[in-house]
Amino acid sequence: MPARATVRELRNQFPKIKRLIEKEGEVIVTDQGTPRYRLSRYSPAKPDAEPTPKDYMARLRSHQPRPISRAAAAALHDLNRGDR
Repeated sequence: MPARATVRELRNQFPKIKRLIEKEGEVIVTDQGTPRYRLSRYSPAKPDAEPTPKDYMARLRSHQPRPISRAAAAALHDLNRGDR
């Protein structure tokens, strides 16, 4: 069963409560005799595995499965350029 402490003890005697948490692992804090809060040691979350790198060439191939011809590229370039 976890140790218990009151809100007043938490406010006035925090070092004692801190030692209880380190010893017991968990302390239930009561407010006017009713259990209200649970204090426990902080354990940082383990970092997730590295995300897989994005394959930009595969994404490009999914939108344009085969390259356009040199003539089509020149025509597209001229079209985008307009009258400049």
